[in-house]
Amino acid sequence: MKAIIVDDEKHVREAIQLLADWKKHGITEILQAADGEEAVELIREHSPQIVMTDMRMPRKNGAELLTWLYTDMPDVKVLVISGYDDFEYVRHTIRYGGMDYILKPVDPAALNEALEKAATAWHRDEEKRRLSTIQEIEMNQMKPLYMDRLWTNLITGRGNKYQLVEQLRDRNSLAIHVNACSVAVISDMHFDKELLAKFRNRRDLLAFTLINICAELLKLKGAAFRHMDKPGTIIILCWDTVVPFSSILSRINDGIYATLHRRVHFGTENTMKFPEELPRAYQDAEQALWSRNLLDRNSRIHSGCCVESSGARTLRLASYEEKFRLAALSGSKEQIESAADQWLNEVRQRGALSPEHLTRWNSEWDWLQHHWTEPEVIGGQTPEEDAEISQDLPSPLPLDKEGLLSWDIWRQQITGRIQSASRVMTQIHAKENHIIHDIARYLEHSYHEEISLQDIASRFFLSREYISRKFRQEFGVTLSDFLGRIRIDKAKMLLLNPHLRIAQIAEMVGYQDEKYFSKVFKKLEGQPPNDYRKERASE
Repeated sequence: MKAIIVDDEKHVREAIQLLADWKKHGITEILQAADGEEAVELIREHSPQIVMTDMRMPRKNGAELLTWLYTDMPDVKVLVISGYDDFEYVRHTIRYGGMDYILKPVDPAALNEALEKAATAWHRDEEKRRLSTIQEIEMNQMKPLYMDRLWTNLITGRGNKYQLVEQLRDRNSLAIHVNACSVAVISDMHFDKELLAKFRNRRDLLAFTLINICAELLKLKGAAFRHMDKPGTIIILCWDTVVPFSSILSRINDGIYATLHRRVHFGTENTMKFPEELPRAYQDAEQALWSRNLLDRNSRIHSGCCVESSGARTLRLASYEEKFRLAALSGSKEQIESAADQWLNEVRQRGALSPEHLTRWNSEWDWLQHHWTEPEVIGGQTPEEDAEISQDLPSPLPLDKEGLLSWDIWRQQITGRIQSASRVMTQIHAKENHIIHDIARYLEHSYHEEISLQDIASRFFLSREYISRKFRQEFGVTLSDFLGRIRIDKAKMLLLNPHLRIAQIAEMVGYQDEKYFSKVFKKLEGQPPNDYRKERASE
C-alpha cells in the first residue's frame, strides 16, 4: 500500500512519518506534499490508498483537497491531522468521507489506531470491488446464455410468450414494435468434415463465430441465437420490412464465406405473426433445412418440405443387413466394396436425398455394428462414456465444401464401417491384431495432437460406446487415462530440458491449457510439473 502525508510544515510531515508503524499496516511507500496542489499531482501519479492531510495550507487547503478526493478519488481513505479544533472542519471532514480527525500534537497511539482503521477499511472495500468485478465478468459471460435461453423458450413455446417478449425487450434484444418476422435455421452438422475438424472440441466457438457474423449484418433489424436444447443449431430472426429476407441471408452467407471460406444452407419460413406463430415457423424452417435435397446445387435458401417422405426415406439399411454382414465376414475388399456400391446405386435410383436420411441411416449403422460385434451385451445397457475426451462436435455427414452430398466420401464411410466390423468380427480373439490395439498404437503415435473420442470413432468407423467399453476391458483403464499416462510420461522427459517452458511442454504433449496439464500431471505424479523439474535438476 501507499500513503501520502500532506502538510505545509516539513517537520510535521517528518514527525508523522516517524511516529506511524507503516510496516504493521502494510504500507510500503510514503509520499509527502507541502500543500493540496502538490498532493493532487502526486495522488494522480502514484494512486496512494491513504491520504493524511492538514486543513490550513497555502494554495489548495485541506477542505478543498477533501472535496476533490470525494469527487475524483472516492476509494481513497482520508485522515485529517489538524491543529484546529474547529467544528466546521470536523463537519466538512465527515461530509466528504474523512475517516478520522486527529488533533496536533499527534499522539502515536491515536495515529496508529486511525491508520489501522483506514488500512482495514481499504482492504475490505478492495475485496468488495474484486468480488464485484468477478461477478460483473461472470454476468457478462452468462448474459448471452441467458438471452439464448429466453429466445429458445420463445421458439419452442415454453412459458408465457408475452412475458418472454417483455424480458427480451427489457434487455434490448428485441425491438419494441415487432409484430411480424421471418425465420431461418442453420446447423453446424451441414458443414463438411474438413471445417468441423478445425473446430473440433470447440463447437461453441463455431456457434459464436456464426452468431457474431449474423448479428453484425442484422444489426437492430433482427436477432441470432443458439438453440440451447439442440447444440449446433442457430436461429436467425429478421423483422426488417424493407430489405427482402433472401437478400439479408445472402449477405450473411457472404460474411460467413469471408470468415470460414464456406457458405451455409438456410431452412426458412417467411413473414409470420410474432410471437404467436413463431414456434410453428421455427419448426417449418428447421424441417426445410433437414429435408433439403442434397443433390440440388441451385439454392442455399430452402423452404417447405423439399424431399417428401416417399422415395429415399422408405429405403431402410436393415434391408441390406445380410449383404453387409456377409461382406464383413468374408473380409474381402472386393465383396465389401461391392456391397457398398449396391446400396449406393439403389439410393441413386431413388432420386432426392436429404440430411435427415443420412442421420437416420447413420443411426441404423450404429445399431447394425453393435448387433454384429456385441451379441453378448444385454439390450438396454448403457455403456460408460469416456467423458473426458468425448467430442462435442457431431460425426460429420458425407458432405462436400458446398454442403452437398459427396458420393465418394459416403462410399469411403460405408466401406470403412464394413471393414471395421470385419476386423472386429474375424479377429475378436487375436489380441496382436485386435482393432483396440490399433487404437492404442494410434494414441501412442498421435498423443501430441488434440484427440477426442469422436475423432477415434470416425477414424476407425466404430461407435464411441464400443470403443470406450472395449478399451477398458482390454487395458483396464479408460481411454482418456491411457492417453493421459502417455502424455505425462512424454512430458517428464521434456521437463529435463530447462530451456522449455511448462506451457511449451504442455502444448507439445497435446494439452492446450497449461493449468489443465498441471492438474493432470499432479494427479498422476503427486506433484506439479515445476516441482518435478526442480527435483530432477537437483539430483
